[in-house]
Amino acid sequence: MEISEEIRSRLFDLRDEKYGEFQKKLIPNIPQETVIGVRTPELRNLAKELAKRGDIDEFLAELPHGYFDENQLHAFIVSLEKDFMRAVARTESFLPYIDNWATCDQMSPKVFKKHRAELLPYIKNWIASDRPYTVRFGIGMLMEHYLDEDFSPEYPEMAAAVRSQEYYVNMMTAWYFATALAKQYDTAVTYIEGQRLDKWTHNKAIQKAAESYWVTPERKAYLKSLKIR
Repeated sequence: MEISEEIRSRLFDLRDEKYGEFQKKLIPNIPQETVIGVRTPELRNLAKELAKRGDIDEFLAELPHGYFDENQLHAFIVSLEKDFMRAVARTESFLPYIDNWATCDQMSPKVFKKHRAELLPYIKNWIASDRPYTVRFGIGMLMEHYLDEDFSPEYPEMAAAVRSQEYYVNMMTAWYFATALAKQYDTAVTYIEGQRLDKWTHNKAIQKAAESYWVTPERKAYLKSLKIR
């Protein structure tokens, strides 16, 4: 049995139909029949096992996958890669096939945090892509790795420059700025004060910041006053 057939069989063995019905409501933009319904802890455990196999590249190269759960598993396997350049290569091979927010957000190679300087040029390319989930992934990486000790004012500029008609891109941009308002307030607030984002993203960023435990009540009140009516 080829590895892809074996993996698909194992995914169906792990199927939880009730959970699958719940998942379908969260990702309505993909064909519902592609959702097997495997819980995330089960997928993570399977990914840890499969990542050690010598023939795993066969599965990773067989794109596009037929099932959402295969995409999730793929994202978790990529996230476990310990070699930076191989992690980048696997990420870039998979990004064009990501078709939903859940798979996009689950993929986060751990090795990236050790190579932030080398990662940045790739993030710039991802954000400049014409594929919505590649853009979302790039903004997500910018949020995850460059809002703490490696922060620079040029990074929110990269996120603010994104203009998209895609809901899942704009939601990630809003999430980025809400997180920036919690971690780098003095810089991030200038983007809200200057109305540097489109109206929907601007207001959503304020809403998400107002829901954050990491933003003070005083700042929340001020941000709400900046909402675009």
